Amino acid sequence: EKYMEFDLNNQGEIDLMSVKRMMEKLGAPKTHLELKKMISEVTGGVSETISYQDFVNVMLGKRSAVLKLVMMFEGKANESNPKPSGPPPERDIASLP
Repeated sequence: EKYMEFDLNNQGEIDLMSVKRMMEKLGAPKTHLELKKMISEVTGGVSETISYQDFVNVMLGKRSAVLKLVMMFEGKANESNPKPSGPPPERDIASLP
């Protein structure tokens, strides 16, 4: 699901702009040079896009810190912590910690 989410052009590969969007979503924007280096490390310098197989290898490999961060961030973003609506309940001195 995460792979398909970042495959913006629906062609079965994550390109430079998709990685850029992912990093911006994490709050860690990168320059194009940094992004190219990241993609090169994932693909072994063979391709300018990340295939599904490369994605799986990175997720299961030792160097999966960035993608684990993505998954953690996405998990927290999907948690539903509804805020109570309306004014806060009235408290008296005895209810204070």
